[in-house]
Amino acid sequence: MSIVSVHAPTKEKDEDEKEKFYEDLQKIHNKIPKHDIVIIMGDLNAKIGKQEVYQQVVGKYTLHESTNRNGEWVCEYAIANNMKIVSTYYQRKRIHLGTWTSPDGNTVNQIDHVMVDAKRKGVVVDVRTMRGPNCDSDHFLVKAKIKQKLIRTPTNVIKQIKWN
Repeated sequence: MSIVSVHAPTKEKDEDEKEKFYEDLQKIHNKIPKHDIVIIMGDLNAKIGKQEVYQQVVGKYTLHESTNRNGEWVCEYAIANNMKIVSTYYQRKRIHLGTWTSPDGNTVNQIDHVMVDAKRKGVVVDVRTMRGPNCDSDHFLVKAKIKQKLIRTPTNVIKQIKWN
């Protein structure tokens, strides 16, 4: 399993900087062994809406109605790499969908996300915002529950060697 933690450029940054970020992310993604489960998570600064065009990668439980430009970048990356944005797959109360709050405390957005390989999306069984812990940030903690079976190796395989 390979987990990539990211912090994408904000919406104020120019398109060239965003393009470079996703090119660098793609280079890192390409270096990950093919048999690994890839999870990309972090502050993607992306509002992801409920548009039908992105239904193949986005769940129906997103906070926003429309997708911003950063959300389009994330969705296009997910489509190109056969990934799902699983942070929008789990039904929560509206208060528990937000991951960031504005400095004035009035605006809450869902801009932190978790993406996983589409064929292995069942590995992530839950994603939720943790509003209780104080981490001295304008972001809330995002917890992803991962369930993965590990291969058990036999413990009694020690070979007996007779010395003459």
